[in-house]
Amino acid sequence: MKVIIPVAGVGTRLRPHTYTQPKPLIPVAGKPIISFIIDRLVEDGITDFVFVIGHLGEKIRLYLEKRYPELNKEFVVQENRLGLGHAIWTARKSLVGVDELFIILGDTIYDTDLNHFIHTETSCVGVRRVDNPREFGVAELSEGKVTRMVEKPKIPKSNMALVGLYKIREVNILLESLEHLVSNDIRTNDEYQLTDALMRMIEQGVDFTPITINNWYDCGKKEVLLNTNAMLLKKEGFASEDLGSNFDTIIIHPVAIGKNCDISNSIIGPHVTIGDNTIISHSVVSESIIGNYAKIEEIVLKESVIGNDTSIKGFRQSLNIGDNTEIDFSK
Repeated sequence: MKVIIPVAGVGTRLRPHTYTQPKPLIPVAGKPIISFIIDRLVEDGITDFVFVIGHLGEKIRLYLEKRYPELNKEFVVQENRLGLGHAIWTARKSLVGVDELFIILGDTIYDTDLNHFIHTETSCVGVRRVDNPREFGVAELSEGKVTRMVEKPKIPKSNMALVGLYKIREVNILLESLEHLVSNDIRTNDEYQLTDALMRMIEQGVDFTPITINNWYDCGKKEVLLNTNAMLLKKEGFASEDLGSNFDTIIIHPVAIGKNCDISNSIIGPHVTIGDNTIISHSVVSESIIGNYAKIEEIVLKESVIGNDTSIKGFRQSLNIGDNTEIDFSK
């Protein structure tokens, strides 16, 4: 089995961070988003990967080559971002002759058993019930099979959203379907949609089994990113342990603190991820993600995302206040 992970998006909803850092490399609970995906797949015995890169793609390539030297990796550049279907089509030469293909988005963390996908006997798609299916690709189901897939329908006939997990057994038919879309310029919402290619496969008799996942976290918004960080830190194995004696500070668990950090006279936590080589002094930080080589002094941070190589310094006040005075610094 080969895995293809599209990571060519620009991450507009996470700007300004994604001007300089690709979204898949933004850390949550102590490691980049994309590492959560790859580590899970490697645990299930998969070592053959194709990454479709674009925006800041060289940073992704350098990280993956350093972090996963043992994996068989190919990198394909998507010059024009014309949809998920186009991303897979761009990598078509790397997929010829593949017996099974696993497609998984590179900026989303999944709470599900990926091994179940791998060993399902038919092609399958991950689905989950949502409140507003108009925002997603939608799968219509009948008798344990997917009968129809529609990308962001105006009038949904199902509330089962496609969550970005796909296992394809009929890889040649998928490639032919994608080629049909591109060569005939068949677009939905001005993009070549993977959903449309999968629907063409259904029309040609390919069976798709829906697999309901527990949850998924599309880390494309600050609020979701921070909630995902907090959720993962609460799980066993993600938070740092026994940090109280390492720093002259108060640690409120769970937190994840990187290597070579200097933290003093501060209160850190809960639900804080701090990158490597970061300096924090005389500050209070909670519910936040702090990047590598950041320097934070004399400030209170809550529900914040701070990038790499960032310096933040608060302000001090020297006051001489008489009777019957009210001062409000909150505005």
